[in-house]
Order: sequence, then C-alpha cells, then structure tokens
Amino acid sequence: MPRMRAVQVRNANGPFELVEREIPTPAAGQILIKVQACGVCHSDAFTKLGAFPGISYPRVPGHEVVGVIEQVGKRVVGWKPGQRVGVGWHGGHCGHCPSCRRGDFITCANGQIPGITYDGGYADYMLAPFEALAAIPDGLQAAEAAPLLCAGITTYNALRNSGLRPGDTVAVLGIGGLGHLGVQFAANMGCRTVAIARGTDKGPLARKLGAHHYLDSTNQDVAAELNKLGGARVILSTVTSSQAMSTVLGGLSVDGKMIVVGASPDPIEVSPFLLIGGRRAIQGWPSGTSQDSEDTLAFSALASIRPMIETMPLERASEAYEKMMSGAARFRMVIMTGQ
Repeated sequence: MPRMRAVQVRNANGPFELVEREIPTPAAGQILIKVQACGVCHSDAFTKLGAFPGISYPRVPGHEVVGVIEQVGKRVVGWKPGQRVGVGWHGGHCGHCPSCRRGDFITCANGQIPGITYDGGYADYMLAPFEALAAIPDGLQAAEAAPLLCAGITTYNALRNSGLRPGDTVAVLGIGGLGHLGVQFAANMGCRTVAIARGTDKGPLARKLGAHHYLDSTNQDVAAELNKLGGARVILSTVTSSQAMSTVLGGLSVDGKMIVVGASPDPIEVSPFLLIGGRRAIQGWPSGTSQDSEDTLAFSALASIRPMIETMPLERASEAYEKMMSGAARFRMVIMTGQ
C-alpha cells in the first residue's frame, strides 16, 4: 500500500512523532487531500496536551490546511481531483442538532475539528468531509493561505458581522498572529483603524499594516485616547489578557461593541453602568464555516492581505510548534510538506 509521512501525538502530553502510515482512502462524502501547507495554531495545544474533550490518540494535529484534492469519495458533488482546497477550524457538522437545523453550522453541538476530532494537516495526506472544504483563489500561495483558514477567518468574520460601516472607528487590541490580520481587514473595509499594543516599537509595523493610529498601552490611557477619536464602534480583542480587555472597554462609543476572539480563562471586568448607559456590548466570535473561509480567502486575495509567516518542513513540525507556543514566532508558523 502507498505510504505517507505524518506527525502524530501518541498520547496526551506526549512528544510529536514523525511516522509512516498508509495513505487513507476516502469513504462516501469524504475527500483525500494532498497537503501542501499547514499552519501552526495555538489551538494545536488542545491535541498536544489532551485539553479538548473526547480526543482519541494517536492524533495528527493541524487545522489550517491547504492542498490539492487527490481523490473524492462517493456522493461528493462539486469537487474534483486537482482542485486547490483548504480546511479550517470548521471540519464538518452533524446536520441534525438545533444549531445545524437553523443553518448555524459553526456552533454545531457535534462539530468536527481537523487535528482534534480527526487527523489533521501535519501530514502528506489527510481526509476531510466535503462540507469542510473551501476553494483557494489562484492569487494565494499555499503557505499564505493556510493561516487565513483560522487566524484570518476568525478576525475577518468577526469584523464583517460586527455591524461596522465604512468610516467607523475600529480598534484592534493586539497586533500578533490574529491582530496583524485584523488591522489589515479593518483598514481594507474602509474603517478608521486604531492598532493597540505594548511598546512604541510596534507603531511602524501597525502603520505599515494599514492602521491610521497607533496607541501604546504601556504609556497611554487607551480608553481616553479612543474617546478623543469619538470612541470605537468596534474593538476587536485578539489578546489573551482579560485585564487588557477590561482597560480598553471605556473607549467604546455609544452602541459600541467589543468582540473577543483571543481566549483567556480569566474574567473580563466591566461596570454595568458602562454597558447600560451607552448600550455597549461584549461578544465572542467562533471562527466560521467553510463558506466563511472561502469568503475570507477571496477578500484577502482581492485586497492583497497576507499573513506574516515563517515556514518549516514537515520533519521540523515539533520545532515549529514550540516556536509558535513560546512566542518566538511573532506571527504565524507554517509547516510545508514539499508536495
């Protein structure tokens, strides 16, 4: 049988292992993808650490997958071998839970996630259900497209569903792996974009990404500065510090909204008076469906939005993961299979 390489985690808290496996055959409704690139996401730690309910091992991580269709299973319509495709956080849905019956597939009670509920993209090949596929535009290279399938869709989809209008003031809290894409999306949506981060050294990068203003949270009162601009219609919070989120909430305008996409176990502190008096709100946003991924990719190609990446070959997947998790990779790591 034909063989492939895969990087797996044998058990929770176990090391990454480069192994050989048989190339799988797609069942009905499945697609076999020849992987070209797979982004490394902080959420890959769910698999590495066993921190997600119901993970079975061994498991191949990776949910920012770009490749080419190698083979299609029975009852697959609209997809054919040779097409460039991607698979993101949304890796399939059940179709029968209350969310699915309302067409809200990303909140499916039984949703699948590549690299968590089934083997992901740290491999030469992977299987995915056809409903998880997004078409890749010709203008995007595989390595560029991969992070857009998680970091990209999360920020783009949160912004476009926030109720913002061109000309509104949008603040992006944090300009790391998520935030550096959020700044680009907000600016290209026609918003007055304010980037917020720690230190003056990030100002030039923020402006290069399209920010009209930069606020240094270490020596400026960010909420006060936002109010000088009339308040933020939207604050997109990409940081993992709940304290940082709490300190900027006072910079929301009337009817302003903070959208949280950076996860933290700590509570966000906010005065009810702030929320009630100005009809302000705090909302979370959970990525999006495969069609949302496709929209993200198309907009990125149209507006020349690209993630800042560093690539490593599949055999160095463990190194790429450690670099991402340690913060040594300021933006996004992408694993390349060489296919």
